[in-house]
Amino acid sequence: MGEFFDELGRYLGSANNRSQLMQITLEHVYLALLPLVLGVVLAIAIGRLGKRWQVARNIALVLSNLLYTIPSLALFVVIPGIIGTKILDSVNVVVALTIYSAALLVRPVLDALDSVPPHVIAAATAVGYRPARRFFAVELPLSVPVFAAGVRVASVSNISLVSVGALIGTGGLGVLFTDGFQREYFSPIVVGIVLTLVLALVVDLVLVLLLRLLTPWRRSAKPVGVSGE
Repeated sequence: MGEFFDELGRYLGSANNRSQLMQITLEHVYLALLPLVLGVVLAIAIGRLGKRWQVARNIALVLSNLLYTIPSLALFVVIPGIIGTKILDSVNVVVALTIYSAALLVRPVLDALDSVPPHVIAAATAVGYRPARRFFAVELPLSVPVFAAGVRVASVSNISLVSVGALIGTGGLGVLFTDGFQREYFSPIVVGIVLTLVLALVVDLVLVLLLRLLTPWRRSAKPVGVSGE
């Protein structure tokens, strides 16, 4: 055990290794979070469509379930042939994880929109809100607390799946796993695991703070039975 920690210390003590860790960590963040943002936008658009038309809702739910069952590695390999990119382009990972994120979030978004009280929607309509304005000013903000849990799950899923992209030559922390296994050098593997866990934790905490900022009324609401004294 002492030899392992000595080896780990030498690995982290190298300036070149630290520089590489910084670079691939930032790349991992980009490859995980950009698809998350795009997936949220797509899921909201699909959710709004499904909220208005039952047929669109049924199709979206079936397709999202089917898409999420496709193995990630297979999707990474197939996408270049569909969109015409090179096999090593990072855009393949972005597109694949955007599909996964949207597929994972479609149902939570629909459930969140369904959770908005009908009388609130009716009141917004009565005061003159048109459908588009009502959706973005009333329905979407009120649905955020419900689908936020889905976004947190999708963020962790993306951070994990980015590592799989290293098997086809893209970047991210998965490079540490492939390099470590090929050289039978366990220090980068351990560092990769720790950094992935830390990254997932940090992103989750950021999402929790973002939720608090987007829903200020939840902080100001008083529990039932609490006096104003």
